Amino acid sequence: MGHSPSNTSAALDSAGRAARAAGELMRTHLRRTKKVNEASSHDIKLDLDVRCQRLITRSLARDFPEIPVLGEEGQDPRINDAPARWVVDPIDGTVNYAHGIPHACVSIALQTRDSAGFTTVVGVVHDPFMDETWTATAKGVARCNGRRIRVSRRPNLEEAVLSLGFAKSSMSLNHMMPLFTDLVHRVRKIRLMGSAALALTYVADGRFDGYVEAGIRLWDIAAGALIVERAGGVIDAPVIGADFRHSLNANNGLIDAQLRERIAEAEHLSRVATPVRRKK
Repeated sequence: MGHSPSNTSAALDSAGRAARAAGELMRTHLRRTKKVNEASSHDIKLDLDVRCQRLITRSLARDFPEIPVLGEEGQDPRINDAPARWVVDPIDGTVNYAHGIPHACVSIALQTRDSAGFTTVVGVVHDPFMDETWTATAKGVARCNGRRIRVSRRPNLEEAVLSLGFAKSSMSLNHMMPLFTDLVHRVRKIRLMGSAALALTYVADGRFDGYVEAGIRLWDIAAGALIVERAGGVIDAPVIGADFRHSLNANNGLIDAQLRERIAEAEHLSRVATPVRRKK
């Protein structure tokens, strides 16, 4: 008999166990030769991605057999009608991980459905290399390793450290390149780290002041976005594609108006400029 998805404490514990189990597998294999299932000019899919998602799915099913999984490495067909779903990225930062760069994580969120759609009620992001686990529930506070966290209090872009994310698709480049060119002269530093979930937790923990990316997938951001919100930050993540793609602006709230202004200006420039075409 599974727990009720309304029991967020049990769901948080279950997600934490699953994330740590997958994280241990990641840590064990970091320096080992990895089997590549698929590679393109801008991404890598590892056999270990699939293994981690299977491990997570089995772990979650022991506690919540009735809740299907939507993941980067496949989805349960029951998600179309289910009142709740797990949203899983088994290795967020796969390219980093494949190259032996220890900046990658496990992201697990629980979402419940209402008349307006799905809402995230539990979020867990686990970094096995720094041994940090960020957690939040929809009615609780954000924590890292049990310690309550808050977003930064820096009020101006001039003082801000921002993380930006780029895909090599034309859509992403056309949105993000004008913004990068503008912001690089306006902020203290820009960082491109290669893991959306960790960028979000770094905003929640006050390490970054904001994170922006266009064309990011739901499983990359579902858990981290809740953690940012419960840490006092703001999230704007409109859907921009039918395949779970979002445009994301996460920040500490104090720089939100300034950042929105720069994003709007960059979007205007992207419409009037010659589109960036990705090399084949």
